[in-house]
Amino acid sequence: MNTNDAFAAYENVRHRLPKVQRTAACHHLPDLDALADDIDTFLLDAFGVLNIGETAIAGVPERVAGLQRAGKRVMVVSNAAGYPHADLMAKYTRLGYDFAPEDVITSRKTILHGLGREPARQWGLMANESLGRGDLQHLDITYLADNPQVYDAAEAFLLLGSAVWTEERQQLLEGTLRRNPRPVYVGNPDIVAPRETSFSTEPGHFAHRLADATGVAVTFFGKPFGNIFDLAFAQLGPFDPARTVMVGDSLHTDILGGQAAGIKTALIAGYGFFGGKDVHGPIASSGVQPDFILQRP
Repeated sequence: MNTNDAFAAYENVRHRLPKVQRTAACHHLPDLDALADDIDTFLLDAFGVLNIGETAIAGVPERVAGLQRAGKRVMVVSNAAGYPHADLMAKYTRLGYDFAPEDVITSRKTILHGLGREPARQWGLMANESLGRGDLQHLDITYLADNPQVYDAAEAFLLLGSAVWTEERQQLLEGTLRRNPRPVYVGNPDIVAPRETSFSTEPGHFAHRLADATGVAVTFFGKPFGNIFDLAFAQLGPFDPARTVMVGDSLHTDILGGQAAGIKTALIAGYGFFGGKDVHGPIASSGVQPDFILQRP
């Protein structure tokens, strides 16, 4: 997908996303430092804000460290469901960031928190088996590959990572759900994610296709849905929403989610989803208006 295709894909599923909450100023500023006088708590998306793929965005580790030294609370709020939490923490350290493990709130952590209230089930899992079962050891899971019997035997489905997902596997999943509808829980609502030279296709893309094809009402965990913000706010403790900002590169996940959660929002224009392309047209056509537009993190 290119940027226009990805934007259109999000617009096509607006009926499943939170409603636009309010208008906002779209005030242009250069970077995160320009927010420091008015913001105490920074919730940062990862892809497009901290890094592009496996590469830190130049200057951002130093800028984040400066905010931390200034006494700002800086947390990661990311739709990262495919990687075990320990692996993700190692990645951030390798990229030059210093976050406490409890201050990295991911959609993986969010969905596992949600599953704590669910009965024990045999789960069919969309994920990359080579990344291991970190954080998932307590679940009865079978990886979804190319055996139709595995799909039919599952009592419910978890969609965490789509790096090795194929069109054939998508058809197997849609087919088994048409024959026998069962719960589907999605740990990454993203349709795409920005990489070094292109977009990757994420679990949200396949989940929306699944819902359209089968009529099954999938349950999403992560931005823009409130469950990930509830987890982040619980970690924060008492905080001032008027001095808290969600910073991200996507209107439909970061900005819409932050608005629905009642906090300020800042869209990164120069990196990630828009990558220096026009943001004002998409803001106008979607009606999703950030409080701030930053050229860079």
